[in-house]
Amino acid sequence: MKLEININKINDSYHILMGKALLNRIPKILKKKPFGSNYAIITDSDVKKLYGNKLLKDLKKEKIKAILISFKAGEKRKNRFIKEKIENKIIESGFNRDAAIIALGGGVAGDLAGFVAATLYRGINFIQVPTTLLAQIDSSMGGKVAVNHPLGKNLIGAFYQPKLVFIDINTLKSLSKKDLINGLSEMVKYGLILNKDFFIFLEKNIKKIINLNEKILISAIKRSCEIKKKVIEKDEKEKNFRKILNFGHTIGHSLELVSKYKLSHGEAVSIGIVAEAQISKELNLLKNKDVDRVKRLLEKANLPVKLPKNIDSKKLIYAAKFDKKSIKKIPHYVLLERIGKAKLNVKVPNKIISKVLDGLK
Repeated sequence: MKLEININKINDSYHILMGKALLNRIPKILKKKPFGSNYAIITDSDVKKLYGNKLLKDLKKEKIKAILISFKAGEKRKNRFIKEKIENKIIESGFNRDAAIIALGGGVAGDLAGFVAATLYRGINFIQVPTTLLAQIDSSMGGKVAVNHPLGKNLIGAFYQPKLVFIDINTLKSLSKKDLINGLSEMVKYGLILNKDFFIFLEKNIKKIINLNEKILISAIKRSCEIKKKVIEKDEKEKNFRKILNFGHTIGHSLELVSKYKLSHGEAVSIGIVAEAQISKELNLLKNKDVDRVKRLLEKANLPVKLPKNIDSKKLIYAAKFDKKSIKKIPHYVLLERIGKAKLNVKVPNKIISKVLDGLK
């Protein structure tokens, strides 16, 4: 079983290949169609044990030159210091501009490896091999690569498209339930901002996705990728329309930062979705019954809908000033007009944000 989605860009078109046991086929595919004379696999310490060592061995079996570089797992490692260490190892290994990078793992590995590829030798080829649900439906496609800064998430980065994306659904079997659920908030977001039918599909099938029902899981991943594909083809570099993908993320990213990444991305975005849906209601954009539907679906997915009591609302509001979408330190929110339709570039008074956040505790 293999599905293919084409991302069509003027300068950087590429394919997303989705199927079972794709990891085992990567070496033969790269042998037939190489993207570099040698490869640096970049992954974290957990994924190295699960898939990294085997991928390196399989590449060498095909007589493909490769090295494996790993870093300690965790969002905190997505920073400039780790990026520099990775670059040093690649350069010291004698790799040059005809080398390529394989980003293997979740969003942290993908963002880090992609940013290395974007800047090393002024840009070298890279391939995304996402192994988490979150990375498969979101961060591995669209070309956003970045590292975090102490004042905000993903503040230092680039738009740099991969040459190929491999989505192997078998890797999801190695995830804990918590890590699998971490990806569901992005699925819910896609339905909320652009596709009511997909939101209804998730209302009916979210438990089946959590239980890895193969048919439903493949459908959910494919539909998520297709929704994001339409957005990035229309606005690759987030000049306007692509901002729609940031629904739930202004507060979500601030939550990650303020919690010192104790909240996962999916957990933080889930709370951010509820908060920003509630803000939409406060501004008379969204009906209360729709806010309730949003909460029910996220709760059904075992995602949080309340703000942790130890999180200071004022710190969240301050952190949002440094959001990438802020203009002159004023956050511009993506809000909902109804399920399936979003409104871009909304400035929200702090008193409303404060009221909503305090009400979520």
